[in-house]
Amino acid sequence: MTRVLFTEQDYPDVLLERGVLGAAGIELVLGDCKTEAALIAAGTDVDAFLIQYAPITERVILELPQLGLVSRIGAGFDTVDTEACAKHGVWVANSPDYGVGEVATHALSLALALIRNVIGYHRDVNAGTWHYLSSGRLRRASEMTLGIVGLGRIGKRMAHISRNAFKRVIACDPYLIDGDFPAYVERADLGALFEQSDVVSLHTPLNDETRGMIDERVLRRMPPGSFLVNTSRGAVVTIDDLLDALDSGILAGAGLDVLPVEPPPPESRLLGHPKVILTPHAAFFSEQSEVELRRKAAQNIVTWAKTGRPDYVVVRGTRRPRS
Repeated sequence: MTRVLFTEQDYPDVLLERGVLGAAGIELVLGDCKTEAALIAAGTDVDAFLIQYAPITERVILELPQLGLVSRIGAGFDTVDTEACAKHGVWVANSPDYGVGEVATHALSLALALIRNVIGYHRDVNAGTWHYLSSGRLRRASEMTLGIVGLGRIGKRMAHISRNAFKRVIACDPYLIDGDFPAYVERADLGALFEQSDVVSLHTPLNDETRGMIDERVLRRMPPGSFLVNTSRGAVVTIDDLLDALDSGILAGAGLDVLPVEPPPPESRLLGHPKVILTPHAAFFSEQSEVELRRKAAQNIVTWAKTGRPDYVVVRGTRRPRS
């Protein structure tokens, strides 16, 4: 029988995963594995990992020669050493197309809340000030340019739902050919995008190329009084440089659903900053998207057990489940 280790999870129960895997005759084992040592100890007799945040390193792979598949509950896979997995024949799978609408609408919500200073008005009213001018200078969104970094599934959805709110939508994605850009999205390189955009929304994966990519050199190219939204990965943004841009007036505000360290430590300057809106890595979430996410991650394992290949391949492996 194929055995799966649910390495760690923060859901109230695992009835969904047990149902999907159990219907295929696959045994689910629960763990609480946040370290290499814990993964190795718990994974000695399993064929696949179902993971949320567990660190899948080369050491883990080498110590578990029977491990054939790592299926991530989520679209990102930055805690997985994909090069090591490819080297040793371990399949890696994810759930890339769940919650696309949720993340895009969350990003647009943050952008519009910043532009309209919704949080500032709320704060003023609660402090006893009731006046439309308490927020100071507000601009029309329909006269602004939205820049999107990363035009994958979510970036494209963001462009689609935002095009009627903004004057222009421009995007940077060096891995797409011109024919993959929607007709209503103008192409720009990263520097030009930051120079021309009043609002920038980030929709890029986290990898060696994008880690810390949004730094002082990029942010200083933005028009004074512009906005940044990040619903992708926290470590794409250099937080100290972002705070400097906010304090200097280059940025009028930032909406962040993801941070390099989650949750932020109590001493973080982000907490309570009057120009920052924070949400708790929740852009993906709706009741429906969570079910879709978890089901697809589990189904990857079912499909691999039946066919030798998961539904959503990140790394093509060679290992097969034990019969």
